[in-house]
Amino acid sequence: MDVMGKTVLLTGGSAGIGREIARQLQAKGAAVILTGRDPARLAAMRAEGFEVLAADLSNAAGVDALVEALGDRSVDILINNAGQLIEHDFRKGAPDADAADEGIYANLTAPIRLITALVPRLRDRPQAAIVNVTSGLAIAPAARQPVYCATKAGLRFYTLALREQLKRTSVKVIEALPPVVDTQMNDGNPMKKMPAEECARQIIEAIERGRDEANIGMTRTLRIVESMAPSLARRMTLRF
Repeated sequence: MDVMGKTVLLTGGSAGIGREIARQLQAKGAAVILTGRDPARLAAMRAEGFEVLAADLSNAAGVDALVEALGDRSVDILINNAGQLIEHDFRKGAPDADAADEGIYANLTAPIRLITALVPRLRDRPQAAIVNVTSGLAIAPAARQPVYCATKAGLRFYTLALREQLKRTSVKVIEALPPVVDTQMNDGNPMKKMPAEECARQIIEAIERGRDEANIGMTRTLRIVESMAPSLARRMTLRF
């Protein structure tokens, strides 16, 4: 798909991987509508020439408000990038159940609800795409992030099933599986981190080339290990 001239709705586009996706798509001639929650970050992206929509995707009202703000505009590409990293580690004390609920909604339910709302208009476009950003941890989990891993695994399987449902339509369904990326979300993570710019570049390349999956960086290695020895892949990630 040639992204030039395409209208893109990008959630979580004011920081991290999303911000780099927005900038690179804009440089290629796409019109990017991005969402976020932080007013200062949204103002900074607006100053770069982006259309921005404030959206809290941790609840149904926030998703519905975003759809309402879009009005009846056509969308060619939906990128579900927004996500929350949820602390849920009993080794450190009792986890916050409310935080888990919000994270589950933001990471899994919100993309499903947004896709449900936008598939009709995506199917009306001659070429369209849905990109769900999951994680290498959707393949094999890390012990300290069980809720995050569960939501990303859930979104991965939703994506696989959705691709089958839409395979005879104009909508390409793509899953992007980043490794650990150098973003605010991963501050304090001692693992080697991929630059956000490179992660974004590979996600956009997957859109342009019409790939089903973008296994990025170390996720590519993890996928190979998991295909041959699933228990070894789990041992590799569970220690983190």
